Amino acid sequence: MILHLLLSTLLIIFTDSASGTTAAYPSLYGEESCGVNLTPHRREVYGNGRIYDISHRYTVDMPAFESLDGVGQFLWLPKSLKNGSIANNSEMKLPTHTGTHVDAPGHFFDHYFDAGFDVDTLDLDVLNGPALLVDVPRDENITAEVMKSLHIPRGVRRVLFRTLNTDRKLMFKKEFDSSYVGFMKDGAQWLVDNTDIKLVGIDYLSAAAYVDLGPSHLVFLEGREIILVEGLKLDDVPAGIYDVHCLPLRLLGAEGSPIRCILINS
Repeated sequence: MILHLLLSTLLIIFTDSASGTTAAYPSLYGEESCGVNLTPHRREVYGNGRIYDISHRYTVDMPAFESLDGVGQFLWLPKSLKNGSIANNSEMKLPTHTGTHVDAPGHFFDHYFDAGFDVDTLDLDVLNGPALLVDVPRDENITAEVMKSLHIPRGVRRVLFRTLNTDRKLMFKKEFDSSYVGFMKDGAQWLVDNTDIKLVGIDYLSAAAYVDLGPSHLVFLEGREIILVEGLKLDDVPAGIYDVHCLPLRLLGAEGSPIRCILINS
């Protein structure tokens, strides 16, 4: 009788485990395990204020370009300890221009795409080094006049532009907002012609204003010297000079890639 009850209990446990959901991370964080409260500590700042994580955390509700419904589910857990697998192994499906990401020249130029100018060809020397974080006037897109007003000196190669997008917390809203602040064509052209900037960072999904989406991207990417880093998280980071470190995935053939960016206050 005892053996029969034991076998029945094991069967119930196995059945529950095998029928577990395939959605990623089905268990709740912070639940008690073996009497220990396991609550992960998620941070935005590290090293006693020296390191800022300026990449957005990927969630199902983060915005996606021209989508009303956000990114949606992007992680699945087809193999898990709960369904009898030897380990947890997730699968991911995500557009390459989601969240904090980088653009390669092939994003807007088909001949560059066909020639192989993908994210694996981007210059890590441009993506890593001293950077200037500036606040852009909050009432307009980035035009040539706005660029002039910022007085960015020659020799500055990396600039992160904080705009009204940060104030409006657009990257924390699921629905895409086409009224975001970005570069107009004349602003992009002024930057190319009058500065030494090679890394342009901005705080929404596109460096180019929605009303000048194609023209601004074409100006930036045509010379294959400027790298666009988009969707940066610049909340609560003081304006100033930092060391920026941005590392895209080595995705052969991809014109964009998710990217992890940090600022180090040296």
